[in-house]
Amino acid sequence: MNHDNCDHDHYGYIQDKQRYLARLKRIEGQVRGIQRMIDEDQYCIDILTQVSAVSSALKGVGLQLLDDHMRHCVKNAVIEGDEAADVKFKEVSDAISRFAR
Repeated sequence: MNHDNCDHDHYGYIQDKQRYLARLKRIEGQVRGIQRMIDEDQYCIDILTQVSAVSSALKGVGLQLLDDHMRHCVKNAVIEGDEAADVKFKEVSDAISRFAR
């Protein structure tokens, strides 16, 4: 994986790192809640509702990370030039493909 063009000291998400960590901790709590629901034999639809909420929350984190990556790493690669930009565009295109599955 090519990590150039990201200032080598930090990545695009660094300014929001604490916000990302807080969101992920909330999601982790939701997942533990789903485990508890299954352990307590809760109703299927209620569990599925919570699974959907976790899935949406993770997708939101992923979309924000993708946006941060484009605004930081891809932008820096474009400034640097053609070859670096091509590598980052391919990288972000592959990430979008994986994310869209």
